[in-house]
Amino acid sequence: MNSGSGNDAGICGLPATHMAAMLAKGEISARELLAAHLERIEQVNPALNAIVTFTPERAAERAAAADEAHARGESLGLLHGLPVAHKDLALTAGVRTTMGSPLFADFVPDIDALVVERQREAGAVMVGKTNTPEFGAGSHTFNPVFGITRNPYDVGKTCGGSSGGAAVALAARMLPLCDGSDLGGSLRNPAAFCNIVGFRPSPGRVPSTTAMDAWFPLAVEGPMGRTVGDVAFFLQALAGPDDRSPVSNQESPDVFAGSLERDLRGVRVAWSPDAGGLPVDPAVRAATSNVPDVLADLGCEVIEAWPDLSDAPQVFQARRAWVMAVGFGQLLEQHRDQFKETLAWNIDKGLQMTISEYADACRRHSQLFAAVDSFMSPDGDGFEFLACPTTQVPPFDVEVEYPTEIEGVEFETYIDWMRSCSDITVTTHPAISVPAGFTTPTDTAPAGLPVGLQLIGRHRADRAVLELAQAWESATNHAAVLPPPIG
Repeated sequence: MNSGSGNDAGICGLPATHMAAMLAKGEISARELLAAHLERIEQVNPALNAIVTFTPERAAERAAAADEAHARGESLGLLHGLPVAHKDLALTAGVRTTMGSPLFADFVPDIDALVVERQREAGAVMVGKTNTPEFGAGSHTFNPVFGITRNPYDVGKTCGGSSGGAAVALAARMLPLCDGSDLGGSLRNPAAFCNIVGFRPSPGRVPSTTAMDAWFPLAVEGPMGRTVGDVAFFLQALAGPDDRSPVSNQESPDVFAGSLERDLRGVRVAWSPDAGGLPVDPAVRAATSNVPDVLADLGCEVIEAWPDLSDAPQVFQARRAWVMAVGFGQLLEQHRDQFKETLAWNIDKGLQMTISEYADACRRHSQLFAAVDSFMSPDGDGFEFLACPTTQVPPFDVEVEYPTEIEGVEFETYIDWMRSCSDITVTTHPAISVPAGFTTPTDTAPAGLPVGLQLIGRHRADRAVLELAQAWESATNHAAVLPPPIG
């Protein structure tokens, strides 16, 4: 068994579920699997910069412990022997956690985030940390500590963000599973840009014990993988209640076990090629033009419709500014010169917002949730799912910090271009990005850049989203298209 070379990733190209089965049967050892992945990382990571802090000694110890347990007829857990890396926003005890900020370039926490704790307890083998924008702000992964992370499908393009390092590590077959987090689209956006799967679960499904605001409804942590099956498998380790989180979902993670196959005949899907009238790049429109036909072939009743999300931008901007002020207000006051301009602006928005403005956003948020719930309720319009492009643009040049216009529509802020994701965040409904195809040559994009499809389910119907995503994946097989040779 080896890591492969060029466009052949060898053992590293297998689904995580396949690797787990091989480990359980003794067809490969955890040491061998780790060695293959470390070799793969050595081959391709220098050109991509996805994994930025390495822990090979710890990984070797964990892999040895996994093999010793297997020799005794035991397992360390669901993720026994599987190599993983953690987003560099997640606290890792004894391992540098920079958050992409020079303020934390040498910070070594003494506790683990819950998402890290659960992977360790499930037997995973941590190989390091994945790159993220400064404090996770923005959907383009670059920071002054580690630099830019590049898209494996075109190294001159962005991989998205903020879970960009994780998405690239997966797409380039450096790792089988990676965790991420999502406020405005940070699990979905990089998944779309890198032809992998990123799932934003319902708030509290994957609890957090280190959140900046423990009651905040819009920021979630979640799984990324190369297949929908891998994401469901990963969720069995990540999800589940924890009393240390006040918004923890009490449902057992066993809900994600078993086959995701489902009869979709008659299931109503509201499809919008522009997420309810947003500007969308022609290359994205072209790549997703067949979505209604594919869903119809699966048995779905597809209707072009969309809930009223007109208040979503105001709600999102206010809620985001609030949590930015909670998390970073004091740091900004002390170290303004060490914050990127867009992040400082966002924190200032929160600090300067009046209680009247925030109260209005909260009222509108409640009304929006009720409207979407009615739109998707069996007693209302009856749509079980929404579907739209994940992003409004294909991957853009790494030299561009963020798109300032789409289809002639100019944007006021650095997050306006991601409304196809951030509008959905405001609903708090579970949403997934699955590979939807690739761009063809246009005036706005070259050929071969990944494009994602976003599927949104009813309130807390996380498993149902995975079931539809699994059917889509099986019907299209876009995930099988590998990046060109790297390194």
